[in-house]
Amino acid sequence: METIRLTMAQALVRFLDAQYVELDGRESRFVNNIFGVFGHGCVVGVGQALQQGGHSIRFLQGKNEQNMALAATAFAKQKNRLEIIPCVSSIGPGAMNMVTAAGCATANRIPLLLLPGDTFACRQPDPVLQQAEFFHSFGQTVTDAFRGVCHYFDRIERPEQLMTAAIHAMRVLTDPADTGAVCLAMPQDVEGEAYDYPVSFLRKRVWHLDRRIPTAAQTERAAEIIRGAKNPLLICGGGVRYSYAGDALAEFIEKTGIPFSETQAGKGTLPWTHPLNLGGIGVTGTQSANRIAKDADVIVAVGTRLTDFTTSSKWLFGENTKVVSLNICPFDAVKMDAEPMICDAREGLTALTAALDGYRAGNIPAAEKERAEWLAIADDWYHKEDPRGLTQTRALGIINEFMKPSDVAVGSAGSLPGDMQRLFRPGDRDTYHMEYGFSNMGYETNGALGVKLACPDSEVYTFFGDGTYLMAHSELVTCLQEGLRVHFCLFDNSGWGCIENLQNNQGGDTFGTVFRFRDPKTGELDGAIMPLDFAKNAEGYGLKAYSIHTEEELKAALVDALKQDKPVLYDIKVLPGSMTPGYESWWRVGVAEVSEQPRVREAYDSLVDHVKDTRKF
Repeated sequence: METIRLTMAQALVRFLDAQYVELDGRESRFVNNIFGVFGHGCVVGVGQALQQGGHSIRFLQGKNEQNMALAATAFAKQKNRLEIIPCVSSIGPGAMNMVTAAGCATANRIPLLLLPGDTFACRQPDPVLQQAEFFHSFGQTVTDAFRGVCHYFDRIERPEQLMTAAIHAMRVLTDPADTGAVCLAMPQDVEGEAYDYPVSFLRKRVWHLDRRIPTAAQTERAAEIIRGAKNPLLICGGGVRYSYAGDALAEFIEKTGIPFSETQAGKGTLPWTHPLNLGGIGVTGTQSANRIAKDADVIVAVGTRLTDFTTSSKWLFGENTKVVSLNICPFDAVKMDAEPMICDAREGLTALTAALDGYRAGNIPAAEKERAEWLAIADDWYHKEDPRGLTQTRALGIINEFMKPSDVAVGSAGSLPGDMQRLFRPGDRDTYHMEYGFSNMGYETNGALGVKLACPDSEVYTFFGDGTYLMAHSELVTCLQEGLRVHFCLFDNSGWGCIENLQNNQGGDTFGTVFRFRDPKTGELDGAIMPLDFAKNAEGYGLKAYSIHTEEELKAALVDALKQDKPVLYDIKVLPGSMTPGYESWWRVGVAEVSEQPRVREAYDSLVDHVKDTRKF
């Protein structure tokens, strides 16, 4: 057997450089870039392997390990999971910083390869710098924390273990039914240890993403249920997008007349102008989608995880509503006691379209009526003005209407995802990018980098609040470093407005959710609002920044930003509490069962009443 002597880190880099994926006859490289924040646990290992060359992988310098991993997650999502950016860190805090991103990727079914440094496998210098010692086991390190948030975890304690570890990592990263975060922990001494690797291990390897077709029996069982439906509703989830099933969905809707709604991950797969598109569904859904859902006798769930936000904590659909779930992941396909079709979304929709030949939904007129009524409501939210100042919905509307069809919108947490699922009107397919499986604050600012790397020719507008900016915005600097014009749309409402709204709606007074000075008289955080100037902060990094208080200032800034050759930040001062309300939905949160506050007791009574009307599984 022909071999080549390499360090484990050198072999890893060469292995990643040789990985390809193939879908529908189109072959593409799986790894073109790698993120890293170097420290003593990786700079002389993987860092040396990257620096000495012999590969075609471009190094991207992260500024914070969590934030670069969020950017990598967004990149893979925007690439529809056909390309990844691995993330390298040092040991200890550098490694632990990536745990949150691992949870985000796994929750969203997005492939993310994490390569954290680890303590010495030989244990000779223990305890090393940044090592946390566990008294019950020398074999445990902080990287074990990744086990709870990864689909695959391995620790490479000998250089030859890389071969099986890397192949199994790729197995998970390229499996549409079982993908998520993958962690290969790398003891820092093993990174530099040499081994005679078989040349065949480093050859070009193509991972074939063969589409999984439904069985005839599965198709017929699902079709039989749908044929009996008078008032069906389809839910378009992220699986439709990842399988490139948009055209198949359009044909299915055209042939059957079944109205459809969208999850955050599925939004924008079909145009918002489609006459049967009822918009977002569930907690952050539209009035039209939720009303049709309440009357639905059959739900056709395609490529969705059926989370609490989609089902309104299982309150939105009636006890007798039947569910057909078309999903490539068996774990998701049986949720809500559904009749499962375990297959690729495109293949499943194509098979169902043929099996339902001649079927037409009976609620088309009702859906069209509800859609027209909702569009009028949405238009009002986008265009109505407030004499007190600029509202969040008006500012969102101005930016949405300014954006071109090819521009990409990014979001994740706070009240903006609700406004966007209800109101936002995407342009071309794959231009609405919302991370809502983890609702990860910081994804918006850092994920925008990943989205821009994935589609450099598109303008990327990312929407977030001041709370998110304060948590995590380090990769703004990376955007500047790489010369990437990203539009950072910061909606400053002086706090965590979404959570304050939830707090108030459940009977609580505002507490700990607004950014105020501590009042020396009361001893509480109920003093004056903190006047934070985010534009100046961004300018300090080198971005072009705009301070915005009015519609005219926002419109002028949007035009001027397109003349810039670097990232821009819009510091938009909006009225607190100026987001959209819920529309005929409910969300279960843990309200206090006993309280001295009357409004909290009322909220708990409401919770009990709503739970009575939910499906229990």
